[in-house]
Amino acid sequence: MVTGQASSAEMQALAQEFVQFAVDSGVLRFGQFKTKAGRMSPYFFNAGLFDDGAKLSRLAQFYAKALLASGIEFDMIFGPAYKGIPLGAAVAIELARLGKNVPFAYNRKEAKDHGEGGSLVGAPLQGRVLIVDDVMSAGTAARESIALIQAAGATPHAIAIALDRQEMATEKQADGTMKDLPHSAVQYVRHTLGMQVSTIAQLSDLLAFLARQNQPELQAHLGTVQAYRDRYGV
Repeated sequence: MVTGQASSAEMQALAQEFVQFAVDSGVLRFGQFKTKAGRMSPYFFNAGLFDDGAKLSRLAQFYAKALLASGIEFDMIFGPAYKGIPLGAAVAIELARLGKNVPFAYNRKEAKDHGEGGSLVGAPLQGRVLIVDDVMSAGTAARESIALIQAAGATPHAIAIALDRQEMATEKQADGTMKDLPHSAVQYVRHTLGMQVSTIAQLSDLLAFLARQNQPELQAHLGTVQAYRDRYGV
């Protein structure tokens, strides 16, 4: 079982390995993609495309390695609907394989009015809860999970995500337009909500990956991704 905080070089190596895996799996793609904030992003990360047993297993290994290396302590895992459900379950399985067996729970989008009822499934929410999700954009989904956990009497303690886009969060204005904020969703969760965040890779790791490519089709995207970072990065 891997425990304790890893060195910066080890974390950078893990991040580069993960970016390569995401590109090879077709999960990390390049082109023109419209984000929820209305921005045109030169790259798109869709964890829903980790869509077979081998990919999901390897993804969970990356999450578990990053989590154990971070030194973050937690008592259970919560997977927010929908993408967080398989992610949280897979990470719980991998952590158990490595010797850290913790309870797991998730929520339904719609509360069930029969059987056991309610919107929560799995282990009772208690203690220090780790939320597992794919990315954080505006932080809205994180706030919803935090509210659910607090309502159950537990403590939202940390969040684990695959990719930190390292870009300005947005806030919807009264007139319906989106306003850029001076901080990212990850920074908001860390500094305003006081929660710890574990990330496998960041946008800076993606840029480093593109910069060392010998493949012209990948290297060609370095300029557009860097320009996006220059415009929206924090």
